[in-house]
Order: sequence, then C-alpha cells, then structure tokens
Amino acid sequence: MTIWNSVHAFVALLVVPLTSLYLSTEVVAQPEVDNVTPYEIKIDSSVLTDLKTRLSMARFPDELEGVGWDYGTELGYLKELVAYWRDDFDWRAQEAMLNAFDQFTTEIDGLNIHFIHQRSKEPNAMPLIITHGWPGSIVEFTKIIGPLTDPVAHGGKAEDAFHVVCPSMPGYGFSDRPTEPGFDARKIAAVNAKLMARLGYDRYGAQGGDWGSVITQWMARDDPNHVAGIHINMVTAGRPRGVENPNEGVPEEELRRFEERRDWFEEERGYSGIQGTKPQTLGYGLNDSPVGLAAWIVEKFRTWSDCNGDVEASFTKDEMLTNIMIYWATQTITSSTRLYYESRHVSHEDKRIETPTGCAIFPKEIMIPPRKWAEARLNIVHWTEMPRGGHFAAMEEPELLVEDLRTFFGKVR
Repeated sequence: MTIWNSVHAFVALLVVPLTSLYLSTEVVAQPEVDNVTPYEIKIDSSVLTDLKTRLSMARFPDELEGVGWDYGTELGYLKELVAYWRDDFDWRAQEAMLNAFDQFTTEIDGLNIHFIHQRSKEPNAMPLIITHGWPGSIVEFTKIIGPLTDPVAHGGKAEDAFHVVCPSMPGYGFSDRPTEPGFDARKIAAVNAKLMARLGYDRYGAQGGDWGSVITQWMARDDPNHVAGIHINMVTAGRPRGVENPNEGVPEEELRRFEERRDWFEEERGYSGIQGTKPQTLGYGLNDSPVGLAAWIVEKFRTWSDCNGDVEASFTKDEMLTNIMIYWATQTITSSTRLYYESRHVSHEDKRIETPTGCAIFPKEIMIPPRKWAEARLNIVHWTEMPRGGHFAAMEEPELLVEDLRTFFGKVR
C-alpha cells in the first residue's frame, strides 16, 4: 500500500513515500465557451418531507455509561443534533446561501460536473481551483470565497484577488457519480484540469485539503505547464526512501509531533478501513438512515478539529448539517466513500513534484510529517505553522487560510 492508495491510511505514511506514475496525461488548456450551464440547487420538497419522517422515527442504540465519545459519536449529542435537524434546521435558508454563489455544470469525461465559479471584479485576479475532500463538500468554502474574490472588501489588496473555482468532486454532492470501477484521485485531478481549461484558464493555482490535497498534487504532476503553484493544508509524506537515516537533520519536536499524530490516529482510522475495502456494505446503512449518516460524519468534524472536545466550538449545527444534507439529498455517501476503495487498489510509481508548493500546517491536522520529509517529494517554497485549527481549515479558520493563500500565491502570480 502506498499513500496514494489510501490517503488516510496513516500507517503507510510511516514507511512509504507518496508515489505517482508520471505518464503523458498533460491537459492542454484550450478555452471552450460552450457546454457550461448555469445551475441552481433546489432539493425537491418530497426529499425534505421524507427526511423529517425518518428523523422522527429514529431508533437510537444503547450506550455504555460515562464513555463519552470514546466508542464513537456520543448518544446525547447525536440526539440533540437530530432533534435540531428535525425541528429547527432550515434547509431552504442554507440552500439560498449556497445559491448566492455562481454555480454551473459541464460534462467532462462522460460525467456532469457541478462547480462554483466566482469571478473577481479585479482585472488581474489569479484563477484558483479549490478541491474539497471527504466528508466535506463545497460548503467548506463558503467563508473564504468572498475574501478571495473581493479582497479589498475583506482587509486585503486588489492584487490579492482570485477567480475561484470550487468543484463538487465526481461522486460527491451535485456532480455525477462514476459508473465504472477505477475512478481514483488521479482521474479526478484530470477532470479538474479539463474544467480549468474549459473555463479558459491557461495558468492557475490549485489548493486542497484531505482528498483535495492529493488531487491538487496530481494536478501539479499531470498539468505542470498550467499549474503555477499548489497550496495544501494536509501534507502527505512519509520517511524518504533510499536515505540511510531519514531522521537525520529533522528537529526533535517535528519527529515527536509526527509520532503523536501517528499514535492518535491508531484509534481513529477505522472508517478508512471499511471505506477502503467494503464501501458498498457501509453504504446501505448510511444511505438509508439520516441518523446513521449524521453520526458517521459529525464524529469526524469533532475528532479532526481543534475544538477541545466541543464540536460546536469549531462549527455550528447549521454548518455541519448543511454539509451532511448535501450527502443525504443527493444520495452520494456511498459513491463518495468508493474513492477510498479506488485509491487503495491502485499502484503508482514515484516522481517528485517540482511545482512551487505552499503548505499550511494546522496543529490538529490528521497527519503532520516533518518538513524535511515533505521537501523530499515537494518543491516547498512556503511553510506556515498555524497557531490553531484542524482538518477542515476553510470552515474552521477561514481568516488564517485566506491570509496564507494570499501570501503564498503572491510568490507565484
């Protein structure tokens, strides 16, 4: 198993470097003006009615006394969240919030791809594609799109502006689901590159966390003539191969931090095992039960954030439920988890990424390799140790992420 095979299989990070097969897959940027259709999110009322019925009929399991979140999502909090979802959550208000962004669809490689395309009013804005991961969605980026596209209104300068593209990955949300096996992270990267070409962007930046980090790196490998720089907020790198002592020259505190995150993840990686081996079996429960789906996803928001055990210190109920609703309403939880299977069951060779790379290191990220290990496979020109924050950086610490994007891409514009 390599890191590409399962981005969250943390044990692999301890021994194997991130790998790829560098083939002739460069995407030529040839602008197309057709085949892009405006899109508006509108979930049918029957879906909302059915959801409320299911939430009202929820059958909760028992729980051991005093265990909190140790065995998984805590029963008391889930009952509270489900009650709010059933009685108080306003999907139509969240739908309107999402529809305030310019959205489109276009067909690429036989799949209808949904994306936000928010252009800046600044004439010299840099195109930037931002890719989410699992269990995320375009909801993650709603706090950063405004500051990125209109920096002057958000404490920045006109020269900081971006044209922002946020796709829903194939198999996620409002994009089509792949219908054949083998649609892994690299193929999603190819879709992203073709999307940027279709939008007429000959030179652009790319950003991502979680699977978005992996996909962003694939874009740099396979579309190097058009990707000016990449910025990632989850760095995937293990001990470099072919080095007699990979720990030599690595600060002790970085090794200690890496080992602490490794040990922590031993108790947290069960989801990756089932999603990477039997996603279909898991999907029957999650696609049928909104309570099960919420329990599966909210645990990750709590565990992977810098919330000190209180998930609502980092995210509101509305933010979490809006993200969960996208999976529920589109019935894409099973297709989303298949990405783990596809990436686990493919093998690629190694090649260093030479594209300028910026890394934002949030202290509660799933994995944090030493910088020296990351530099063995990435051309790192920017590395920021963040004072706080976790895995869902754009939602949890939008100001920190925006500032880091402005600083890094200021070096490669």
